[in-house]
Amino acid sequence: MQEVPFLSIKGIKAGHAQNIEGGTGCTVILSEEGAVAGVDVRGGSPGTRETDLLDPVNKVEQVHGTFLTGGSAFGLNAAAGIMKYLEEKGKGYDTGVAKVPIVTGAVLFDLIAGDPKARPDEKMGYQACLNVKAEGEALEEGCVGAGTGATVGKLFGPQFAMKGGLGAVAYQIGDLKVGAITAVNCLGNVYDPASGEAVAGMLAEDGKTILSVEETMLKMAANSQSGDLFGGNTTISVVVTNARITKAQAKKTASMAHDGYARTIRPSHTPVDGDTIFVLATGEVEADLHILGILSTRAIETSVIRGVTTAKTLYGFKGVSEGGGIDILGI
Repeated sequence: MQEVPFLSIKGIKAGHAQNIEGGTGCTVILSEEGAVAGVDVRGGSPGTRETDLLDPVNKVEQVHGTFLTGGSAFGLNAAAGIMKYLEEKGKGYDTGVAKVPIVTGAVLFDLIAGDPKARPDEKMGYQACLNVKAEGEALEEGCVGAGTGATVGKLFGPQFAMKGGLGAVAYQIGDLKVGAITAVNCLGNVYDPASGEAVAGMLAEDGKTILSVEETMLKMAANSQSGDLFGGNTTISVVVTNARITKAQAKKTASMAHDGYARTIRPSHTPVDGDTIFVLATGEVEADLHILGILSTRAIETSVIRGVTTAKTLYGFKGVSEGGGIDILGI
């Protein structure tokens, strides 16, 4: 297995648009000629578009664009710009009277960064399409696109959170390529699965120590303490591959890929996270579903870690990439 650039799969393009002052952004992944798609929604507070369409029992087999965006539910408006772009290029599901671009996507909550009135819209979705980079080009990571206003470790609210971001990576074995792009915006902490050490998350009052969200919650429960969890979270991803799979297999791959969240984000899939993973498959090579699941999980793991380690200090949230003043890591 070797690491390759995220944009190493023929037929897959990706780009970002963001409002830095507003603290929000949109990332689009285009599969203009169509890609078999699946999705698995595990979090309890999702905001999504066209996920029912991806159920294997439903008719449409391929999608032409997928987006990850900030803005909470307002961010779903970015889809209109993506559809406009694809329609102008003549891409979409042919209904006989018009080609209808099939665009799926998911949102995260970033209204605590920048201006809460700034949200991704049709214009930003269209701009993200204009900014797409093609096969072989480098894709920006960190505080860009859907990662612009992302934060992590929010059990006690934004004042103790650190900066999240967007990460992307791909792996290759033989002719099979599998990549993942993730916007990391979780209630919990982010951990390195290899070392088990905290990478980013909820800070103590000293602003230097990362406190375990899980252990803090357990201690609160043991002391009969309760409170409302911060509801502005959600980590969202797209797995891309050149494998030849069915819609059902794409859905299963998305299900297996969620192991990557469980290995890096604690806790994950909570009632106040809308954790969602899409899978896009271009159908170039035969693939063993077990291997596809393993590579998807590893790509998700790495993209989560890259999402926080490339994030800089912004909107008052400490970023790992600049040290952030963190000198003690609690587990």
